Amino acid sequence: MILSTHETNINNLATADLRSLAKCILAYADNCPMHDIEMSGYNSQSGYTYIGVDNGITIGSFAGQDVEFIVHDFETGEETFYQTYLAAVRHVNL
Repeated sequence: MILSTHETNINNLATADLRSLAKCILAYADNCPMHDIEMSGYNSQSGYTYIGVDNGITIGSFAGQDVEFIVHDFETGEETFYQTYLAAVRHVNL
């Protein structure tokens, strides 16, 4: 499991972003601990803290808000946001 963030020092995250990271870790533990974490980080352009899982789903949270489960289409660049992990899994398995 990767707990360091890419290009971001975890000590430099704001309080809300640290809450986001905690929510992402809890969502990972609750939904998909059998999968490996491939990346984690903070996107300064979008404001999302995220964990990328090896099944193609990213768990993200913006400014301490509830997590969203994100599926990225690498062909189109489109991201689809889901409120539940199961909905994201269904999208990946289409």
